[in-house]
Amino acid sequence: MVCLTILTLIFVFLLISPSHGRDFLVGGTHNSWALPLPSQDSLNRWAQNQRFTIGDSLLWKYDKKSESVLEVKEENYGSCNISDPVVSYNDGDTKVDLNRSGPFYFISGSEGHCQKGLKMSVVVLSTRHGGGRISSPAPAPAPSPPDSQDEAAPAPAPHSGGVGGRLGGGGVGELVWVLLWIAVAFVM
Repeated sequence: MVCLTILTLIFVFLLISPSHGRDFLVGGTHNSWALPLPSQDSLNRWAQNQRFTIGDSLLWKYDKKSESVLEVKEENYGSCNISDPVVSYNDGDTKVDLNRSGPFYFISGSEGHCQKGLKMSVVVLSTRHGGGRISSPAPAPAPSPPDSQDEAAPAPAPHSGGVGGRLGGGGVGELVWVLLWIAVAFVM
């Protein structure tokens, strides 16, 4: 009877436990969405070193008096066209949920800033196809001279105040599987 109760509780937990994604601070620091950039392609290089899946979120921290974030279509990304955004954000503390697989394109809404490199594209993997590293769909930028700041792209910020790595440690799914195996061991 105890084993059946444990299995029932685990099943209910599986049904109601939320899937937690990760929050990524764009560029890895609070001042990444601002000019001047370390290099014109620094934000895309940061994005290429991340693995985004459905349920993750991008977080921007920027000066709302001088900056904004526009989500745009691919053709507007390449041309830095700020006149027809899909969504416009200007609150200085923007969170975008990555709710589908495929590419997302973001540019600065401030005139001329996108042309100076304040733009980023990310590719979101579906959770079942969450394989290895994937490249950004953005065209390869012209090579820039080596710079000590550019040698290693920052990883997602550590988890503090909701910004950073995977929420809940190793993830709720791993805990559920461990509990399920314990319950099965009790039944046998």
